Amino acid sequence: MDSLLLGSFPNPSLITTGGSCWRNKNWTHNNYFASSYAPTTASCPKRKIQNEYNFLRFKQSSLVLRYEGIEGGSTCQEYNRKHIVKAASGQSFESEPQTFDSKRILSSVKNSLDAFYRFSRPHTVIGTALSIISVSLLAVQKSSDISPLFFTGLLEAVVAALFMNIYIVGLNQLSDIEIDKINKPYLPLASGEYSIGTGVAIVASFSLLSFWLGWIVGSWPLFWALFISFVLGTAYSINVPFLRWKRFAVLAAMCILAVRAVIVQLAFFLHMQTHVYKRPIVFSRPLIFATAFMSFFSIVIALFKDIPDIEGDRIFGIQSFSVRLGQQRVFWICVSLLEVAYGTALMVGAASPCLWSKILTVMCLLYV
Repeated sequence: MDSLLLGSFPNPSLITTGGSCWRNKNWTHNNYFASSYAPTTASCPKRKIQNEYNFLRFKQSSLVLRYEGIEGGSTCQEYNRKHIVKAASGQSFESEPQTFDSKRILSSVKNSLDAFYRFSRPHTVIGTALSIISVSLLAVQKSSDISPLFFTGLLEAVVAALFMNIYIVGLNQLSDIEIDKINKPYLPLASGEYSIGTGVAIVASFSLLSFWLGWIVGSWPLFWALFISFVLGTAYSINVPFLRWKRFAVLAAMCILAVRAVIVQLAFFLHMQTHVYKRPIVFSRPLIFATAFMSFFSIVIALFKDIPDIEGDRIFGIQSFSVRLGQQRVFWICVSLLEVAYGTALMVGAASPCLWSKILTVMCLLYV
């Protein structure tokens, strides 16, 4: 009877799916269960029938559980496949974080360049570069002077002077952070984009680079131009006893006039004349005229730059001409000085013995 009952149920090995280990385990358990009941059924037919009925129910429930386990396995496999497909399709989005990072890096670089651009005060950089180029051309005597030697000497002068220019305007911003919060809140130090440590590092680095370049070039006019600019720029801005000359209108104007009108004109001309072309020192008429014209122009710069800064200067005790005389009065003084400078330049150009110089000077001044 035992063999008949056991042989009437399907062999678990006929089921093709599911784990073999799991099937063997259940099959062994069922055999054990059937054999455990076999000896007890012989003594009592009623009990035997009840035991056979219970065994059949157990067997049926085990098959149902086994089938559900197999179905669950296939469902889990389908879930795994779906998960793998989603993971594979999700790889296409890996480029998005990379794109976001590249945009963030590009934006950071752009903001850094913009901050440095404002820190360097581009109008002073442009003015310095144009002044050096124009005065260097005064040393040219013939067309053959426009050579690689000329451009090399000009580049040395311009780069060293721009480095020193950044030192001077940077030191001025370090000394005027509180004033600039009122007058020029867009500057990096006043707005907080740059820390004081960053400003000090930039200023120190560019001053050292300027002197290093002037030294390795070996041009004494260039080196002395950088040194005098360094001294006057420091005295103009730094807040120590007997210095910070920008507090006094006359001393501030003298600093600007000395650098813009005298140092830039004479020193950079001599750099080209003596160092680049190896010629003797000669102060030509065009050089004298350029120095005189720039003297007027530098006074205008010294007066005009303080007109929009009157509010902060008055609060912090900077006695500029705009504070002392008023903005409108200083404005018209500047206009009068420019009229005198350009009128004199027009007459000098018209009296020039060189035809092309006469035409060029008069046309340019009339256009201005």
